[in-house]
Amino acid sequence: MRRPIQVVLLLAAVFALSGCGYNTLQETDERIKSSWADVLNQYQRRADLIPNLVEIVKGAAAQEKDILVRVTEARAKVGSIQATPQLINDPKAFARFNAAQGELSSALSRLMVVVEKYPKLQSIAGFRDLQAQYEGTENRIAVARNRYIKAVEEYNVTVRRFPSNLTAMMFGFKAKPQLTVENEKEIAKPPKISFEPAPTGKK
Repeated sequence: MRRPIQVVLLLAAVFALSGCGYNTLQETDERIKSSWADVLNQYQRRADLIPNLVEIVKGAAAQEKDILVRVTEARAKVGSIQATPQLINDPKAFARFNAAQGELSSALSRLMVVVEKYPKLQSIAGFRDLQAQYEGTENRIAVARNRYIKAVEEYNVTVRRFPSNLTAMMFGFKAKPQLTVENEKEIAKPPKISFEPAPTGKK
């Protein structure tokens, strides 16, 4: 007799938790982890492209040393912050990482503007392919960031809204930090690289 009562109580507890947002909290928390992993993957893809990009630009535009140094230093700063899945649960560390990525994005955007002044870059073997990979990666970063932002918004609403906020407090679910930067719209735009046609020597 005692066992059926326990089963009934367990089922009642399950339904109660479901109605109070427990399942939503679990689902959105997992979605955040998955989308954050994608953000980190795309950031890493970009970081891996930078050394080759810097070397090619250095060879064709050595006089642009300042901006190349800025890009290299910004990449090093990003690399000095350990990007782990747990980062999203540490608001201060998350803010530092996000700010460092913002600095790198800004430095790369300035570099892309600079290279427009050097049409001969288009004739360098591998540059076009590297350029396409870079622009594609920036697009992937924008998509991954947007996916993370939406997942965090849904999760945070559930954490703060009654009655699911009671469930969140009971099981230790806390609001997650959001991806926000002052120039969010500019960073989200993939950089455009355009070149003037190379001189043919004809009049």
